[in-house]
Amino acid sequence: MRILSKRQLKELVLYSPQHIARLEKAGQFPTRVHLGPSRVGWVETEVLDWLQKRLDCREAPSRHSF
Repeated sequence: MRILSKRQLKELVLYSPQHIARLEKAGQFPTRVHLGPSRVGWVETEVLDWLQKRLDCREAPSRHSF
C-alpha cells in the first residue's frame, strides 16, 4: 500500500486542496488518512480507482449518440 502526500495528490488529480476537501466532505472523493498531528495522506489505490471511475464514465457510449 502506498500513501500519497498532498503534493503527490495534486499532481495526480489536478484539483486544489480546497476542492478536494469539498469533494471529501460530500463523499465524492476518497477520505484522507491522518498519519500524525499535522500530516495527512491518501491511499493511492483508492485515488486511482476514483480516477478510473471518472474515465469509465467519460468513455461510456451515450445512449443518445448516433
